[in-house]
Amino acid sequence: MKFAICNETYQDWEFARACAHAVSCGYDGIEIAPFTLADDPHDISESRAQTVAAAARAAGIEVIGLHWLLLKPEGLHLTTPDDAVRKRTVDFLKHLVRLCAAMATGTGGGVMVFGSPKQRNVGDDDEYEDAFKRAADACRQVCQVARPLDVTLALEPLSGAETNFLQTAHETVDLIKEVGHPACRLHLDVKAMCSEDKPIPEIIAENRDYLAHFHANDVNLRGPGFGDVDFVPIAAALKAADYNGYVSVEVFDYKPDPETIARESLAYLKKTFVEAGAISER
Repeated sequence: MKFAICNETYQDWEFARACAHAVSCGYDGIEIAPFTLADDPHDISESRAQTVAAAARAAGIEVIGLHWLLLKPEGLHLTTPDDAVRKRTVDFLKHLVRLCAAMATGTGGGVMVFGSPKQRNVGDDDEYEDAFKRAADACRQVCQVARPLDVTLALEPLSGAETNFLQTAHETVDLIKEVGHPACRLHLDVKAMCSEDKPIPEIIAENRDYLAHFHANDVNLRGPGFGDVDFVPIAAALKAADYNGYVSVEVFDYKPDPETIARESLAYLKKTFVEAGAISER
């Protein structure tokens, strides 16, 4: 198991500086939100992506993948019945796949975490079953490009407060099964799992065969260790599930400052994962 941090934690820091600080804290990887590199990620070329990867490696850290995929540009949507919008969305996700592969050369093709709750909501006049089938078809098309590049599309359950589509791990795995492609896997997020009616270790155990990526945070939107969520049983569950991917810190409340968030989140994770026997002391 390795630890990473999402780059938007560092807000307006220059990317190389963020990488250097993450390395100084002891992180192994950094995860990128595309909108932090360009207002419209369409404008990011594969050569620019390779430059970003080179900057990370020069700092001593690997780019492990992308998240917050559809925040920008506006007008993209996964489940919409509008064929033209859905096609633009699929084409954009394919573009991100190529960028992810260009950036994440140290970890295979990397992982793309699909959260984007507003860009997947089922419309008021739409039927869930129809939206589900359209989402599966769209994800399948993206995976057909992702697989040869060793990129994984990891679908993220989110709470009902954020979206009306894929609110639980069970529902998300149903979609993964419908997609039926090896590049389509599951992403789990601690904050989101806190909204389910099952304990987090149980959710991890039930879905271990689909799990590709993991975000560490607290239900209070802050980093691990900044709230009441106990990560010892979470770490033990990941170990029992033979999870050997990244545990990546993702926060939504950026107080008190990037340095403190990064440093104390990782210190807490290492402490609890050692206590759970999930990693050796280091």
